[in-house]
Amino acid sequence: MIKLIVGSKGSGKTKILIDRVNETARTTNGSVVCIEKDMKLNFEIVPSVRLIDVEEYKVDSYDVFYGFISGVLAGNYDIKDVFVDGILRIGGAVKDLEGLCRLVKKVDELVKDEVTVTFTVSTDLANLPEDLKKYL
Repeated sequence: MIKLIVGSKGSGKTKILIDRVNETARTTNGSVVCIEKDMKLNFEIVPSVRLIDVEEYKVDSYDVFYGFISGVLAGNYDIKDVFVDGILRIGGAVKDLEGLCRLVKKVDELVKDEVTVTFTVSTDLANLPEDLKKYL
């Protein structure tokens, strides 16, 4: 299952994500992973969450990110929730919303209903492609 947190820069997306990560960590019966760029959330996220900085792994495109998240999920079958902060920055193309559509579709097929993946997307809701609106 895919979920999106969408809003313009400074609208509070990361704060919403942090709250959801920490609440999920308290209530889940599985593992929680939070993926970000530049390790800015390490003091905001509870220690039981696996926090991953994609910069360490040279993730610089949506295709590389898909391989990366596939590897993370393959390495631990206990993962129930994955949170991704700033997917447009991670994907390397801040305005490539069509590339994001392709990534989200592939990740949705990968995780099915077994894992929930939540992405923050820094764009105005009006700019969001129709294909992505079903994940709001």
